[in-house]
Amino acid sequence: MRIRLNFVAFLTAIILLSVSCKTKNKANENLAPNVHKVTAEEVIQTSAYTYLRVSEESKETWIAITRQEVEKGKSYYYIPGIEMTDFVSKELKRTFKSIFFVDKFSEQPITNIKTNAADAPKGNLSAVAKEGIKVEPAVGGITIAELYAKKDSYAGKTVKIKGEVVKFNAEIMGKHWVHLQDGTNSNGSFDIAFTTNDVTKIGDVVTFEGTVTLKKDFGAGYFYEVIIENAKLLQ
Repeated sequence: MRIRLNFVAFLTAIILLSVSCKTKNKANENLAPNVHKVTAEEVIQTSAYTYLRVSEESKETWIAITRQEVEKGKSYYYIPGIEMTDFVSKELKRTFKSIFFVDKFSEQPITNIKTNAADAPKGNLSAVAKEGIKVEPAVGGITIAELYAKKDSYAGKTVKIKGEVVKFNAEIMGKHWVHLQDGTNSNGSFDIAFTTNDVTKIGDVVTFEGTVTLKKDFGAGYFYEVIIENAKLLQ
C-alpha cells in the first residue's frame, strides 16, 4: 500500500511540475495579452486562405489566416479574431462548425500590440498598426486621419482613400473585407475597413472609393464605428 501511495504521489508531482514548466515557459516569453501559442496539427491551403487545425494544451481549434506557408508540427503564435460558426468554404466544399479568422499570426512570440481603439469589433482585439507605412493621399481623396477626425461630416458621403492593404478577407457574408492604413493617425485611429467585390492582396498600395457608414453592426461580431461600404477599387 505504501509503495502504491508513493507511486501516486510521484505521478502527481510529475504532472504538477509539467504544468508549472509550461506556465513558466509561456510567461518567460512575455507574450502580449490574449496571445495563444499553438502547434499546427493540420494545414489546408486554398487560393486565398490557409486553414489550420491547431492545438493548445490538448484543446484543438480551427483558424483561418491569409494564405502563407505553415509547417505541420511547428509552433506558432496568434491573436484570436472573429469567430464564425457553421462557416462554409466554397472552395473546400466544407462547413466548419467553428473557425476563427485571424489577422495576427507569427512564428515569433507576439509581445507588443498597438491597437486602433476606434475600429474594434465587438469582443475582439482591434487592428494592429503596421510600421513604416507612409502613403500620400489620392488626388481628390482624403487621409484616414481626416476621415476619423471629421467622421460625422463624412457620414453617408462618398470618399476616396489611398493606402496599403494590411488585411484582406475574402467571401465573408457575401463580401470581401479590406483594411487600409496610410500612416496617418487621429487619436489612435489609423485603420479603415472597406467592404467590396473587388480583389486585392496584402501589401498592395491601392485607392478605394465608397460610402462612409457610422456605427455599422453586421452581426457575428462585426461592428465598426466607421466603415466604407460598397467600395470600388480605382487602382
